[in-house]
Formats: sequence, structure tokens, C-alpha cells
Amino acid sequence: QVQLVESGGGLVQPGGSLRLSCAASGIGIRSYDMGWYRQVPGKQRDLVARISSGGTTNYADSAMQGRFTISRDITKNTVYLQMNSLKLEDTGVYYCKAQRLWVDYWGQGTQVTVSS
Repeated sequence: QVQLVESGGGLVQPGGSLRLSCAASGIGIRSYDMGWYRQVPGKQRDLVARISSGGTTNYADSAMQGRFTISRDITKNTVYLQMNSLKLEDTGVYYCKAQRLWVDYWGQGTQVTVSS
């Protein structure tokens, strides 16, 4: 059974930092493209950052690339999203996704709230 378990969300002030974790079981993350997505109420789930099975990273836009860093620890089978200089508009539920060919798995999400 495949499970992706996100953690690390919470309430943070603008300009603060958080590190999200996505612990995978039932799959090996080195064989999957792993991504972080954000969803706000009433909107679709949008890509934040992705790391390919080969380790290549890409980000939704250059602004995110300058503030967020996606990484993985193969030995821990875990993917991370380091988020710095957080802004109010970064608020949302962050989901982890694992994808290989036509198969994908999602975690349950972790809430990130940026508020003063």
C-alpha cells in the first residue's frame, strides 16, 4: 500500500520559513517524479515544485525558485520543500504527489497559513 504523509505545515508570519516533509512508503521515491502542489479554496491544485526521478528540479515560476527549494533524501525515502520569505499568498494546503508514467499518488495535505 502506497502512502505519502506530509508534515511540517503550520502558522507562520510573513517573511518566515517552513520546511515541509513528504515521507513515502510502498514506493521508492528514486523511481518517481515527486512534486509539491498548493491548493486554496475554490481553486485548482497548482504545481509549486517538482523533482524528477533523475534529480532534476523545476519550479512553478522564478519567484518561487528564489524562495523555495525542493530536495529529497533517498535513504529516508522523503521529499522536502524548504520555504523561505513566505508571503501571505503562499497560504494553502500543500500536497505531495508521486508520479511514474500514468500512475500517481497523493498525500493528504498539510496546511500552511501565512498571517501576521
